[in-house]
Amino acid sequence: MTAPGPGSVLVVSAHAADFVWRAGGALALYADRGAAVHVVCLSFGERGESQGLWKQEGMTLDGVKTARRAESTAAAQALGATVEFLDLGDYPLRVDAGAEDTLVAILRAHAPDVLLTHVPHDPYNTDHDLAHATTLRTRMVAQAHGHDRSTAPLGAPQVFQFEPHQPEVCGFVPDLLLDVSPVWERKLEAMRCMAGGQGHLVDYYTDLGVRRGVQARRNGAPAGVTHAEAFRRTYPSVGTELR
Repeated sequence: MTAPGPGSVLVVSAHAADFVWRAGGALALYADRGAAVHVVCLSFGERGESQGLWKQEGMTLDGVKTARRAESTAAAQALGATVEFLDLGDYPLRVDAGAEDTLVAILRAHAPDVLLTHVPHDPYNTDHDLAHATTLRTRMVAQAHGHDRSTAPLGAPQVFQFEPHQPEVCGFVPDLLLDVSPVWERKLEAMRCMAGGQGHLVDYYTDLGVRRGVQARRNGAPAGVTHAEAFRRTYPSVGTELR
């Protein structure tokens, strides 16, 4: 996930906080390089991913959605990204044909050079599986020259899978450790924005960033690398060198 120029990055996030925990560093890094960074949250994570909010007396479903929208918007702003919400529900997430058409239109409008999303198999949260499958399916449709002749077809952006919460159980083996040390404080700020619903994850993902930073140094990164994020490519990379 190198960046010779600004480019464009788009994230398909199952829930309103997933992109923050798993790829916030990457988004801040690319935004700092001048890339257009946009996040599509398929749901607010209002039922299953908002434990802290549901502990507040008198909380309602609409209240949780409102809070999650505010948290996620603030987090995206901290990272230098824009964000939109499709409000498709969670636990379970349901993506119908209309929602797929909306996402195809978003892909064509933003024409990302890079796509980020979940892994294909997460037995702890099948909403993530559906987000992955939806990303690949809508990418395919957006590439079709015969689809909506009024808009330009999407190219062939790489799809990077970000690290799930329990990688071993999900079969996640990273093939990229991205140095996010220069923007770590921005990611930390964004994670703290989500603390109302899932504050317990701030320390978890801080520790994970440090561990991945250690692994990056052991794999040849400079000694000054302190934090990293792990990703896995969906498609073969193309280049002129073995690297």
